[in-house]
Amino acid sequence: MEKFVVTFARGFGSGGKEIASMLAKDLGIHCYENRILTLASQMSGLDEKLFLDINERIRGNGGFTNFLRGLPKSRQYIARNEKFVSDDRLFEYQSQIINNLADQESCVIVGKCADYVLRDRPNVVSIYIEAPRAFCVERTMQKMKVSAKVASATIENTDKYRADYYKYYTHGNYWTNPVNYDMTLNSEKVGVERCVKVIEEYMILKGLITREMILSERSLNEEEKGS
Repeated sequence: MEKFVVTFARGFGSGGKEIASMLAKDLGIHCYENRILTLASQMSGLDEKLFLDINERIRGNGGFTNFLRGLPKSRQYIARNEKFVSDDRLFEYQSQIINNLADQESCVIVGKCADYVLRDRPNVVSIYIEAPRAFCVERTMQKMKVSAKVASATIENTDKYRADYYKYYTHGNYWTNPVNYDMTLNSEKVGVERCVKVIEEYMILKGLITREMILSERSLNEEEKGS
């Protein structure tokens, strides 16, 4: 079958990343999130930490240019004779990597405005995972071992960063707009594991995968667990 890509946008604490990882495992393909930042670092010759520090957020007060000022640049970067003028350049690197991945393999991509970057490709399924705040707070408390107050503040701040990032790089579109996606799923009402099954059923209907692909990959995973 032809290559395909599934992109995920997700509210913090909604389980979106977990759903993406489970889907990728079911289909026997890679799930990319921060690995894209590693590739962007390699492409630009800049320290990966710089990319991680501004991941899916817009920086104020001069953006990436001020952040880089005074920092040593690698030989590879200097050899390129390029000027990294703003966060926009980081997004260009990420977009190039996302397009390259879509050209080369079937995969799952989490965040990075991947649904927007790949919007003109017919073999892309875009998913948005959301959930009520109380559900997200409870999950965040359990995973991060923090209080409800800290969890709530983390969710609020992270989701604001993601929304600002998406709006900026999509030229005014808003992150939670259902028109951006093939489907939006409430992970509390549907359930994390059932979200995976719903997405798989949709992909079967779209002709991107077959039920046999899922079953054979699950059997392989179970064999690996038992060995």
